[in-house]
Amino acid sequence: MTKILLVCNAGMSTSMLVQRMEKEAAAQGLEIEILAKPITEAANELNNWDIVMLGPQVRHQLKALTAKSDTPVEVIDMRAYGTMDGKKVLQQAFDRLKK
Repeated sequence: MTKILLVCNAGMSTSMLVQRMEKEAAAQGLEIEILAKPITEAANELNNWDIVMLGPQVRHQLKALTAKSDTPVEVIDMRAYGTMDGKKVLQQAFDRLKK
């Protein structure tokens, strides 16, 4: 099972994206866990996830979070985030995990 944590300012805008990503994962038959959390809780969660995806509004936290863990941290594509494109964000996560 792949575990993806989405992080934004309050965890609310990413909640809708989580739903869309889960729908896409189900359509692809993927076993996946996706959760949205606010940036204030992200540092404590890093090691519990396969990848952490940051909303564009908290991309300034990339360096700080990357320094705290070996877990990959990726900024979500701004266009995919703005359109809540669950398929594209899911693909971005898997592309990063393949590196």
